[in-house]
Amino acid sequence: MSLQVVEPRIRGFISLTSHPEGCAANIREQVEVVRRAGITAHIGTVLVIGSSTGYGLASALVACFGYGARTLGVCLEKAPEETKTATAGWYNLAEAHRLARAEGRTFETINGDAFSAEVKQQTVDALRRLGPVDLVIYSLAAPRRRDTHTGEIWNSTLKPIGRRYTGKAFDLRGEAVTSASIDAATRDEIENTVRVMGGEDWSDWIELLLHEQLLAPGARTIAYSYIGPELTAAIYRDGTIGHAKEHLEETGHTLDRVLGGAVGGGAWVSVNKAVVTQASAAIPAVPLYLSVLMKLMKERGTHEEAIEQIVRLFRDYAAPGVTPATDAHGRIRLDDREMAPDVQSEVAAIWEQLSTENFRALSDYGGYRLAFHRLFGFDVPGVDYGAPTEVNRSLDQVGSRPAESR
Repeated sequence: MSLQVVEPRIRGFISLTSHPEGCAANIREQVEVVRRAGITAHIGTVLVIGSSTGYGLASALVACFGYGARTLGVCLEKAPEETKTATAGWYNLAEAHRLARAEGRTFETINGDAFSAEVKQQTVDALRRLGPVDLVIYSLAAPRRRDTHTGEIWNSTLKPIGRRYTGKAFDLRGEAVTSASIDAATRDEIENTVRVMGGEDWSDWIELLLHEQLLAPGARTIAYSYIGPELTAAIYRDGTIGHAKEHLEETGHTLDRVLGGAVGGGAWVSVNKAVVTQASAAIPAVPLYLSVLMKLMKERGTHEEAIEQIVRLFRDYAAPGVTPATDAHGRIRLDDREMAPDVQSEVAAIWEQLSTENFRALSDYGGYRLAFHRLFGFDVPGVDYGAPTEVNRSLDQVGSRPAESR
């Protein structure tokens, strides 16, 4: 037992602590969203690569608690130490494991570097026990990747391509509207970002599962991406990250042909709506954009968090027997409500007016700030933050293995 009063230590887009019970409450809330969806279909086995936070976590929860899937996740999270809490992702999964075990469901986690040969082999070994995979979700968002053969390390970079970027930004520490300037990326920085965030590793996973005969007939795979508005295009979609996402989309077309021929399945990239994440908070313009977007979408009744998005993705695009509708480039567009012309037109109009003096009135910055704190288990309704809580919570990395699973 290790009971502590855990206080938030949030500095800008970095949190040095996470609250175990707050994270657990977040998971219970997300599972309730899944239950209320009234899902009756069933999926056999789902593999989620990048399963501890955001869209990947939501995918694992929808698969397990909605579709009764034997769910295996892969992620990289830090365990609690004597003087430190675990990462939020660790506590998220600890609660998901607890709930699954209590209900006789199968929810397992492999905690390690998803790029590595060792973790890929551990996944193969686990799937030999769980059964061939019906759906592979690729939701990996890592800042660096180590080559499994040479040991070379590639680092991703958030930079514009071709010319220096200067534009409106937001200082999370000072809570002020500012400007940011970012130098154009070098050729090596572009190539390295593609190696980390492009489709190469996604392809490696699918090729491995095919080689090991661990994909079920009709198996599908979906990788997550983002496009975003013109306001952020220079540093995102037209920059190094966007270049990597284009490679991801090209990889999806190739994998679609491969899976179609091998198992009668398919591959897609899903372009999802912008949501509050630690990674997106580090992009200069995004916290401000998200604050405005949240205000407008809440007013229209179209705002969705990650869990609602993924319930919709599974229901309308990935459920058994459903043929995904795509755009002209073959992409699933879950960002359709964000990118609605009337929404983007109003965002752009407000954007021009934003200043340190008025951004709170013109946006839902309070909602953004609350959502950001909740990523780490803070400001969650119903949690007593003055009470000591158990910080040494087990992830059960061998997974919950009930005698029977749904």
